[in-house]
Amino acid sequence: MGMIQEFKQFALRGNVVDMAVGVIIGGAFGKIVASLVGDVIMPVIGVLTGGVDFKDLALTIKAATEAAPAVMLRYGAFLSAVLDFLIIAFSIFMAIKVANKVTRSQIASTSAPK
Repeated sequence: MGMIQEFKQFALRGNVVDMAVGVIIGGAFGKIVASLVGDVIMPVIGVLTGGVDFKDLALTIKAATEAAPAVMLRYGAFLSAVLDFLIIAFSIFMAIKVANKVTRSQIASTSAPK
């Protein structure tokens, strides 16, 4: 079997295509969640905390000089990334929970005596 034929067989296998679709959808979903956190949730949290913009929260480790920019520890951006992760993880958890419930109900309906 030639390498091209073998690659074609691998690339067109069902689970590889499913994984590719999942990666593409996951990337788009990540952008949506990042926008939700950055453009909707964080401004509300900023208002609730007295107008703090989390993206600007940082600790200066070394002040800027003429030769080098300041060295900053940008913990606000980190907090936003953690919130992104928590929302994505919770969304995936809920989707898997629903999928498991549907699968269990399908198994129960097919194995129930008629």
